[in-house]
Amino acid sequence: MGYQAQGPVILPQSNLDDRETLVSEHKHKGKTCRQSTAVFNVVNSIIGSGIIDFSLVLLIKGGALSGTDTYQSLVNKTFGFPGYLLLSVLQFLYPFIAMISYNIITGDTLSKVFQRIPGVDPANLFIGRHFIIVLSTAAFTLPLSLYRDIAKLGKISLLSTVLTTLILGIVMARVVSLSPYIPKTEDAWVFAKPNAIQAVGVMSFAFICHHNCFLVYGSLEDPTVAKWSRIIHVSTLASVLISILFSTCVYLTFTGYTQGDLFENYCRNDDLVTFGRFCYGVTVILTYPIECFVTREVVANVFFGGNLSLVFHIIVTVVIITIAMLVSLLIDCLGIVLELNGVLCAAPLIFIIPSACYLKLSEEPRTHSDKIMACVMLPVGAVVMVVGFVMAITNPQDCTHGQEMFYCFPDNFSLTNISGSHFQLTTQPSILNISIFQ
Repeated sequence: MGYQAQGPVILPQSNLDDRETLVSEHKHKGKTCRQSTAVFNVVNSIIGSGIIDFSLVLLIKGGALSGTDTYQSLVNKTFGFPGYLLLSVLQFLYPFIAMISYNIITGDTLSKVFQRIPGVDPANLFIGRHFIIVLSTAAFTLPLSLYRDIAKLGKISLLSTVLTTLILGIVMARVVSLSPYIPKTEDAWVFAKPNAIQAVGVMSFAFICHHNCFLVYGSLEDPTVAKWSRIIHVSTLASVLISILFSTCVYLTFTGYTQGDLFENYCRNDDLVTFGRFCYGVTVILTYPIECFVTREVVANVFFGGNLSLVFHIIVTVVIITIAMLVSLLIDCLGIVLELNGVLCAAPLIFIIPSACYLKLSEEPRTHSDKIMACVMLPVGAVVMVVGFVMAITNPQDCTHGQEMFYCFPDNFSLTNISGSHFQLTTQPSILNISIFQ
């Protein structure tokens, strides 16, 4: 294995002020971006529920203390080669599994969009999830992933963030129009149930940005810990706000019937939601390359000493994306993918490793606030990882992939939208049929 230990880029400093930089000037010449662009890259990576900003700042501080500029080199400097290998496996698996989940979402979401085109046979092979996954990979995610500089994805991330805002508006509109007609599940408003730890795993999947924070940090012009902290606070606030709105609106609408894939909850004949599905599919496609950047960097660091020639850059990218595509063609249930990735990969990357590195490197007293928080985060991460994995195996989530929810069938209710905002309800035997904008 072509691993080569990486030397420190700067001398570690104990005083973390605005003059600190973790990336050498020559390395990022011509590859910098403004703070606003970095914010969009971070938000694009973590949209869905935000991140634990303290953990991210702790990670960058650990890099400053150790004189390193990547997550891998930080762990290598702190825990040696065994820690480096463990981190490399986790840091590769998390974004790689995320790429698989993005392919699943793309296939599921866009297939329903194309089925709504007049005159198109729903059974047509060319609008099936498998063909869409292959097509989107070849036409969009692969070309975008071939970029060598993550700063070039800033405008793409901005577009993704704008589309996410449009999707949020659609979800908020539907909580008003659909919620009264969707039957509520038993104990729908119980705050937490015994399997709540499984939700922590899924949230950890969405919370994480740690695997690519050094990439985004390094893309900054004149990167400093103080500047990074400001970016993280803004990104976290935006992402958490969007997350809360998304999760609240969807759960208010569907309660216990809520599916892991947001748009699996809605009926296929809802044209407004069809537009939302299209925006969602595009957003996922635009987010995909950021995860690919991380997987490729891990491979480059472990097997190629941190540098890839143009030829190997293309080969490694194509191989990673092809494998992710093939796996996503075989798996069609998103919930279990998110859950296992959260408890096995995200929890250690968020809670355990940054805390462990900082605790070993920092010379601050034990009563220092950073050390106290690190001491809390480490065992929390261990509990989430172990208990979450056990519950994911013993109590798997239900998956209704590709199936219309029961309330979408015309057996019980017929809900017709006349003007887009006023509904006419006709009662039939027992289930809800939602026909929006028909």
